Amino acid sequence: MKDMSELFWQASLEEIKQGFVFDNNTGEYICLLCGKAFTDGLIYSQDNQLYEARKYIEVHILRQHGSTFHYLLDLDKKLTGLTDHQKTILELFYDGHSDNEVAKALDTGSTSTIRNHRFSLREKQKQAKIFLAIMELLGARVPKKNAFINVPRNSKNIDDRFAITEQENEKILAAAFPQELHGQLATYPLKEKKRVAILRHIVKNFDSAKAYTEKEVNAILKELYEDYVLLRRQLIEYGFMDRTQDGSSYWIKL
Repeated sequence: MKDMSELFWQASLEEIKQGFVFDNNTGEYICLLCGKAFTDGLIYSQDNQLYEARKYIEVHILRQHGSTFHYLLDLDKKLTGLTDHQKTILELFYDGHSDNEVAKALDTGSTSTIRNHRFSLREKQKQAKIFLAIMELLGARVPKKNAFINVPRNSKNIDDRFAITEQENEKILAAAFPQELHGQLATYPLKEKKRVAILRHIVKNFDSAKAYTEKEVNAILKELYEDYVLLRRQLIEYGFMDRTQDGSSYWIKL
C-alpha cells in the first residue's frame, strides 16, 4: 500500500483532486502524490518550454503520475473501498468509453449491467458525501479531548481517558525523548493518551503571553520532530493551542 503523507490527509477535497497544495510558509507548490516541491517565482524548463511553478507542478503530475485520477484509483482497496472490477470500470468510464464499449471490454454482453454499475457508483458517491457530513458534525460535537488539563484534578469534568499519574507521565516522556526532555522527539506513538502527554510537554516550548505566526510555530516544532505539521495540527485539535481562522496567528490556550 502506498505511504500517504500527513500533508495528503490534511489537504482539502479540491487539493486532492488537483494533486498538489501551496504552502504559504515556504512559498512552494507541493505534490501530494510524491512530495516534490516547486518554488513559487522560479521558472522551470521542460522539453524546451518554460513554466511558472503553478503550471509546472501540473506538468510534473502528468509526466510522473499520469493523472491524479489514476494515482488515486491505484491506491489500496483499504483506502478506496473499491474492488478490482470496480476500478476497471471506473478507468474505462474515465477514458470516455460508452456503456456498450465497456460491456464489450469486460465481455459482459449487456449494457444494462454497465448501467447498473454506473447507478451503484453514484449511490456510493452520495453515501460518501453523507458520511463526510456526519463525521464533520461529530467532530464539531465532541468535547475537547484534553478538557481535564485546565481544571482542578478533582473536577468531575476530567476526561479519564487522558488522566495519568506523574509516574506514567514520566515514563511516556522518557520513551518519547530518550536523549533529553528538551531534545528531539524520537517517537510519536499512536495511542492518544501518550500523545496528549507528549503534546502537554511540547507546548511548554511556547510563551503563553505571546502570539506566534505559523512560520514561528513551525520553526519551534521543526526542532523537535520532522513531521512538525502533524504536531502543529494536533496541538490545535487537542486544545493546547488556538489560532485565527486564516492561520495568521497562534497562541497558547490558558
